[in-house]
Amino acid sequence: MTQELIFYTNPMSRGQIARWMLEEVGASYETVVLDYAASMKAPDYLAVNPMGKVPAIVHGGRIVTECAAICAYLADAFPAANLAPPPADRHAYYRWLFFAAGPVEAAVTNKAMGFALPEGRERTAGYGRFEDTIDALETAISGDAWICGDQFTAADVYVGSQIDWGISFQSIPSRPVFEAYAARLRDRPAYKRQKEIDGALIAAMQKEG
Repeated sequence: MTQELIFYTNPMSRGQIARWMLEEVGASYETVVLDYAASMKAPDYLAVNPMGKVPAIVHGGRIVTECAAICAYLADAFPAANLAPPPADRHAYYRWLFFAAGPVEAAVTNKAMGFALPEGRERTAGYGRFEDTIDALETAISGDAWICGDQFTAADVYVGSQIDWGISFQSIPSRPVFEAYAARLRDRPAYKRQKEIDGALIAAMQKEG
């Protein structure tokens, strides 16, 4: 697809996940950096994302928000990048994409905020117990390859970002499997380009501030 692709982000946000995915697919895109104090809540951007949050992309007039959705969309929109398995083989791909976007995100956020489920009420939360969620996450990457076997996919970008950030900021416990997986991710050229681009933007913002 050659339609215009606009990427709305802030380098100190989950926009880093979407940029990594954009770098993986090799698409040309325009970056619009928004600030938390004003432009992210301005009417023009609220028309793109009523939540007033980043990231978001607009591709040929189509709006996509939410990091997992952006990753999955870009994999389908740019099939030449080979970042999604064939439809018949997407069981693990969908399973772990949505597991990371649902139970993992909720469990990690609640723990980081100090929220604890009342004893005996674990079944009322989608993730149950934090420890069970992290144990399940480990099974997704327990081998030496990727989530979908030998093929690196958008699921690795999204799930991998959760793990990479989690062990870096200690919101996910460090385990040998997580550390080994994150090391493989950090060696990818697109990951390195994303870190370089967003790192430069962060440095410029801090200098201006």
